[in-house]
Amino acid sequence: MILRILDRFEEALISLLMALAVTLIFVTVVHRFSLGVAADMVAWARVNDMPALQDAARSVFRWINSLKLTWAQEACIYLFVWMAKFGAAYGVRIGIHVGVDLLVQKLTGIAQKTMTVIAISGGIIFTAIIVWIGTDFVYHTWKGGQVSANLEIRMWIVYLAVPAGSALMCFRFIQALWLYLTTGYIAHHNLGSIEGVEEEIEDISRGGRG
Repeated sequence: MILRILDRFEEALISLLMALAVTLIFVTVVHRFSLGVAADMVAWARVNDMPALQDAARSVFRWINSLKLTWAQEACIYLFVWMAKFGAAYGVRIGIHVGVDLLVQKLTGIAQKTMTVIAISGGIIFTAIIVWIGTDFVYHTWKGGQVSANLEIRMWIVYLAVPAGSALMCFRFIQALWLYLTTGYIAHHNLGSIEGVEEEIEDISRGGRG
């Protein structure tokens, strides 16, 4: 039950961060485009001697320009940082991380199992180290009171994505190791489930046979 709640929370958080980032990018693009259109309208009305339209376009330009979105780029970067860290943990859970497993696939029996355990254990150790270093960094940032340039939010909140996401990633590696040791199963992503990939693989195989 707890693991199911964690899975849903992980998916919901990634989806929310992605939706916020995409929406914010869309708004900033529309904002910049609207400024350009309003400025062009002012110039066009001036050239064609249309003072009423020129005044209206200038008012629209001033209103749009008053909507300051200088913080949007910074916010998008922070959103993508959080999304990337938790997305990495999600990748471990469903097995979409890139890995060179050519050697492991050529092995059999105890040798293959040993190499697989070493590989997963390496992920556990690495992410655990990142949690430790990240937590120490977040602590010192919190003590220093550093704030961001535009949003003026506490930077330790932004950097918290590193230890938090790495901790979840470490847990997913531990979960994967336990699953492998008890059942022999390793989560892997089926490329054939991606539209177009299955056909491409078949074409390559036919070319190789030919």
